Amino acid sequence: MKFKSLVKSMTKVGLGLVLSGTILVSCNDDDDNQMEIPSNQTIASIVTSTPAFSTLSQAVSKAGLGTTLSGNGQFTVFAPNNAAFEASGITSATLASLTAEQTKGILLYHTLASKVASTAVPAGPNAKVTTVQGDPIYVTKDARGVFVNGWKVNQADIMASNGIIHSIERVLMPASGNLVETAQGNENLSYLVAAVVRASQGNTNVANVLASTEGLTVFAPTNQAFIKAGFPTIASIQAADPAVLTSILTYHVVAARAFSSDLSNNQSLATVQGGNLLVSIGNQITIKGKANTSASNVVAPNVLATNGVVHVIDQVLLP
Repeated sequence: MKFKSLVKSMTKVGLGLVLSGTILVSCNDDDDNQMEIPSNQTIASIVTSTPAFSTLSQAVSKAGLGTTLSGNGQFTVFAPNNAAFEASGITSATLASLTAEQTKGILLYHTLASKVASTAVPAGPNAKVTTVQGDPIYVTKDARGVFVNGWKVNQADIMASNGIIHSIERVLMPASGNLVETAQGNENLSYLVAAVVRASQGNTNVANVLASTEGLTVFAPTNQAFIKAGFPTIASIQAADPAVLTSILTYHVVAARAFSSDLSNNQSLATVQGGNLLVSIGNQITIKGKANTSASNVVAPNVLATNGVVHVIDQVLLP
């Protein structure tokens, strides 16, 4: 994949920030960020003239997409505002470190080659839509609004003369690989990777299942989560019974693509292991295993993989 190394590095930046605290996921409309913009401007003109899109404007300029987004074609752009870039852990300095080609790839992942108003967004859930960049996004429309890869459109239908803008709450990042490769690309998940490798030495090739099965959700415990669960070192994981690790790991896997927007309060999720997980949603999303005394926090939701989605959590889930 052309932008694989870029996406891995950007994912690490975002995860590093959210792992230092707890990410909040809100379903409320952000009325304070609603923008009134004349519809006779092009997409590029709206982005460059709107203060809330100044970081996006910097990215458009660096990518050399100003002329394209000022052209006569009809486009749809899912546009992160400044707050969305900040919440995603991407600063002006981060953008400055990228090449024009890398920046262009990220922006084209936010772009569709036709005008799609919010009323025309497929209900889904998680309808697969191909972007100009070539990789898919997953869109859902319901009574709460429109969601892309689990993230909410804060303001839909900003009309432009050559298309439409939907302001979105996070920067969208294309998948860096399958579920195993996604974990391998994050240094905070090295214990999980070791557990997958060790479990695969038993009767079930867990690594192969996670790498090749389409449409999975993995709740991925951090290294510290494994340490808290009684695996102080990677060596201790490598010495564990593969069958025990397989039971634990498959308890973290749901056989469906479930972004944060697909989760609801008091929802019961059936796992591949056979047991169930309990979802709670308040100021944040938590997941509780049957044998856990407390719930695990989702500290980094909606990390896209080519065959599913990863939610990073701060406790190992126990069946």
